[in-house]
Amino acid sequence: MKCPYCSTEDTRVIDSRPVEENNSIRRRRICDKCGRRFTTYEKVETIPLIVIKKDNNREPYDRSKVEGGILRACHKRPVSVNQIKKAVDEIEAVIYDREEKEVSSQEIGELVMEKVHALDPVAYVRFASVYREFKDVETFMDELKKVLKNDKKNTSRRGR
Repeated sequence: MKCPYCSTEDTRVIDSRPVEENNSIRRRRICDKCGRRFTTYEKVETIPLIVIKKDNNREPYDRSKVEGGILRACHKRPVSVNQIKKAVDEIEAVIYDREEKEVSSQEIGELVMEKVHALDPVAYVRFASVYREFKDVETFMDELKKVLKNDKKNTSRRGR
């Protein structure tokens, strides 16, 4: 591994530990020439995933877009960053388990909707309002009624 400070290839690992639920390895390294330390991560290479957008354009899958959408929906809601990261990990697991090279943005959006709904009902309505592109108040209210109906069902089941 080349040192990012002096570009020497004489570096060595001084510490290794698993991260991201054993899905990658964090390595602390030291440069034998300049003595500076740096961190590298090792992760299993997955098949490159292409997202088919609504306009049929294709672009590489970008985890940060999914994470950013969920973060915006959960802004000022009682949802932790760890819960969001776990949701994104689960969404990615579903996508990569299909072993397909292309996935539609619609499929990703539906997976995100499910995960956000499980995290927080207000965040779900926020995300749905952007994702579903509600054209008027009535379609927004229809979606809100579905959420309230589901929430009542879940509350009555917990009371038993």
